[in-house]
Amino acid sequence: MRLAGARGGADNGKDTGRMAPESGWFEGKHERDSLVFNAGGAWRMRELARLVRAVRAAIPARAALGGRTRARIDLAKVTILDSSGAWLVADTKRRLDALGLSTEIVVGRAADRALLDRVEKALARIGVLAPPPKPHALLAALANVGEIVIQGLKKGKELLSFFGLSLILIVRATSMPWRIQFKAVAKHVETTGLNALPIVGLLNFLIGVVVAFIGAVQLKKFGAEIYTVDLVGVAVLRELGVLITAILIAGRSGSAFTAQIGTMKVNQEIDAMQTIGLNPIEVLVLPRILAMMITLPLLTFYADIMGIAGGALMAMVSLDISLTSFVRTLHEAIEIKTFLIGMLKAPFCAFIIALVGCFEGLQVAGSAESVGARTTMSVVESVFLVIVFDAFVAIALSILEI
Repeated sequence: MRLAGARGGADNGKDTGRMAPESGWFEGKHERDSLVFNAGGAWRMRELARLVRAVRAAIPARAALGGRTRARIDLAKVTILDSSGAWLVADTKRRLDALGLSTEIVVGRAADRALLDRVEKALARIGVLAPPPKPHALLAALANVGEIVIQGLKKGKELLSFFGLSLILIVRATSMPWRIQFKAVAKHVETTGLNALPIVGLLNFLIGVVVAFIGAVQLKKFGAEIYTVDLVGVAVLRELGVLITAILIAGRSGSAFTAQIGTMKVNQEIDAMQTIGLNPIEVLVLPRILAMMITLPLLTFYADIMGIAGGALMAMVSLDISLTSFVRTLHEAIEIKTFLIGMLKAPFCAFIIALVGCFEGLQVAGSAESVGARTTMSVVESVFLVIVFDAFVAIALSILEI
């Protein structure tokens, strides 16, 4: 039975007085216990694309082998064989071997055999004909974990270097304030702070409601629902106000920093800045860091007020605690250090968010897809580092009994 294949016609030679070589062809057929593939004509570069299609069509699927275990490729009728044709023959043998067939190549001319041997040796040496064995699943998983750890350490080193450079620029800016782009700082204060007031206020108000509700439900069991006020005050002022606001700003403004700087990188605007002698970090990064360090403490203060307002509303609704009683109990329960701990975290969280957002923006590599990927990485890394920082501070304050 004949397999699919292709037999080409003669090429039209430029010299009409001389017969052009026959186009390359390849066809196969089934014999009793083997597959036989016959090839002929010119197997050279200009024929390669058509021959590849013919070879792919002639090789059957594993299910169609019918128990056959051998294959033969007969090149006796091949008139021209160059290195590209020899590569195709070697690749065909590899595919047949992958089907579990014992493959034999019959060559008509000694020169073709020598060329085929050289090509097979070269391909075997670079690992094309012999694909690497599939690693064990456990080893592959360990290798993947190791690669992730190494990439994380490299990213940490790069981010630490960027942190040092930014810190140097901030210190230099304090001694030479005329180098600061105050218009850019004011613009970023507006976009990261003033425009974020509605969402920050609403979210922290609802957080205060949720904390008060959970506290009221649990403390009622012990007749201690009045301590809901203490719970709301400590949770919002010390932890939740700054943490929720920082996470929200990381997703809102940190990602915007990455997208803005990344788009400039794609459009080669940063290269243009460097060409005219401007420092991109001083022009783009420093104003964003300063604006974020101004904005986030103010937003944290606003978030604290809204969170306590949400807790007060829930206390009045579910516990019948008047606003006067709520304020008096809050004043007795909360110390000034509780408020200051939350506020002092804000500039550090702001620095982390702005630093990561700008760093990932500068890492964009020339495509819109890279901008999206780096923006996602910026949000994830910012939120992760902010939570790690908050946890570290909480543990340190617990050890110091503050």
